[in-house]
Amino acid sequence: MSEVLPVVFVHGIRLSGACWQQQKRLARGRVATPDLPGHGARRGERFTLDGAVDAVAEAIDEVGGRAVLVGHSLGGYVSIATAARHPERVISLVGAGCSLVPSSVLRGGFRFARRGLATTADDGASFSAWLLRRVLPAEVAEPVIAAGIASEVIPDVMAAGMDPLADLARYPGRVLLLNGRRDHFRLGERRFLAACQDGALQIVPGAGHYLPLTHGEICARAVAGATALLSD
Repeated sequence: MSEVLPVVFVHGIRLSGACWQQQKRLARGRVATPDLPGHGARRGERFTLDGAVDAVAEAIDEVGGRAVLVGHSLGGYVSIATAARHPERVISLVGAGCSLVPSSVLRGGFRFARRGLATTADDGASFSAWLLRRVLPAEVAEPVIAAGIASEVIPDVMAAGMDPLADLARYPGRVLLLNGRRDHFRLGERRFLAACQDGALQIVPGAGHYLPLTHGEICARAVAGATALLSD
């Protein structure tokens, strides 16, 4: 019988570990869903890439010292960096919605959005909650909203130095790039795939940037498939 490998799920920007309710329910083995600095229970802390990698490494320790990493959006970039720095602790990597090289244009768009949210009375919390309820299942949206939406972290995230292509090239393990067909964060996926030493690409028709949260069962099957190949 195949070993069930532990999995660490890493959330996207402004969200928290609370977004992984579906994956926790569908998982067969040990799971950790850490909050990155500046998010969830760690709001108020400054986000840095070093701090985020440390948070993921601590979560890996919680589930036994080695794990499959599944990261979405910002969490995907952080997971890639973690795999590059700690390859002996990352069994394999699934990166969803993180196949776009961070650029000045992308950072500028996020900073513009942050300035708009900051002009509202509640720092954009009501608008963000409304948007999440429109695009995510209630099982996902409500815990995320309850945990808090950390719009204030955007400037620090945009200032963090990330080099995902170089990091992918440094990681010797298996990588699955999992992208929704309608996700603009897949525009660099061919470059990301080429950077992997052992990579694969899966495109999900009809899905957008929130693929792991809107298509939970598809994501769970992709993760199960990746872990099964490694544990057989």
